[in-house]
Amino acid sequence: MDYRGVITIEPGKRSGKPCIRGLRITVYDVLDYLASGMSEAEILTDFPDLKATDIKACLAFAADRERRLTTVSVA
Repeated sequence: MDYRGVITIEPGKRSGKPCIRGLRITVYDVLDYLASGMSEAEILTDFPDLKATDIKACLAFAADRERRLTTVSVA
C-alpha cells in the first residue's frame, strides 16, 4: 500500500509526528490501539474520521520504517 497520500508530517502538528491525513491522530496512536487489542472496527467506531484504509496505511508506514532501520552489530 502506498501510504504517502495518507500519512502526513507537519512540524506544527503533534510535534511533527506522523499523522493520518492531517488529522491530529498519529500513526503511533493507531498502532498502540491495535497492540492493546482493539479491533479495527472498534477504532473506526471510536474515531469516525478514520477509514479502514487509514489503519492499513499506518501498518504500511510502520513496516516501511522498520525495514529502513539499520542493524547495529556488537563487536
